[in-house]
Amino acid sequence: MTKRPIRAYLVPALLFACTVVLVAQDWQTATALPGVELKGLTPAAKSKALHALRAYDCSCGCGMKVAECRVKDPACVSSKGLAGTMVESIRKGKSEAAAVADAKASRFGQKREPKTLDDAVPIPTMGSPVMGAANGRITLVEFSDFQCPYCSRAVHKLAAVLKAYPADVKLIFKQYPLDTHPQAQISAQAALAAHQQGKFWQLHDLMFANPNGLSRKSILGWAASIGLDMRKFEADMDSETVKKTVARDMADGEKAGVEGTPTVFINGQRYNGDYDLAAIKPIIDAELKRVSAAKK
Repeated sequence: MTKRPIRAYLVPALLFACTVVLVAQDWQTATALPGVELKGLTPAAKSKALHALRAYDCSCGCGMKVAECRVKDPACVSSKGLAGTMVESIRKGKSEAAAVADAKASRFGQKREPKTLDDAVPIPTMGSPVMGAANGRITLVEFSDFQCPYCSRAVHKLAAVLKAYPADVKLIFKQYPLDTHPQAQISAQAALAAHQQGKFWQLHDLMFANPNGLSRKSILGWAASIGLDMRKFEADMDSETVKKTVARDMADGEKAGVEGTPTVFINGQRYNGDYDLAAIKPIIDAELKRVSAAKK
């Protein structure tokens, strides 16, 4: 997902960030940054852009420079937007000062404290994996990435929520594989292929338990261990139908305002807090009261 102060108010540690290759880089000397398109710039323009990215503060509240934030938390929408704005300005021939001014004036340049719940938006969920109370008054829709460590942490937290509200809450899973995670796409396809045989959650649990061991070979091994028809599983995993479903989930997320993973919506309202039961329980209790009052 996103920068922790926006999604869950947590600043990620360097060695556990959502990137696989670039985490170890020194952001002050790196000449390539996650999600920043520097190709096509002249050497002078590239040098100018990198200098700006290393000098300008990210607006998400992390206390890091834009380049530092891109390396340590590539899912941060603020640093990605600021970087894109500055690079595009420099690409057009503007000075470094003008590029920074453009970034400050953009929608990414304003520091903001998000509401706990945003306004409700429609999210298509037909056919998506679901667990929990079938007729629950609270629907959690989670956009997630199997290779994201924050998503892995959220699994147990959301399970605790379902356990605390067995008659009131259901969880619907939507795919949102980030392009910074090389095994996320195939994992999303595998999960949906398992869903075709009614074993989405079994494979879901195995993949999230092994986020650093994801590969086609390991996924096939886990799929066999839960008794899937392997010929059908592989065919479904590589099918255009499943790939289109992943793309559709991602498009649904973009329309709903998903900025990274994990992102959870409570009855269509994006939740901008921690997923620990103690933090989310008051929000769910308030939503239950609101729904009950609306029905009356």
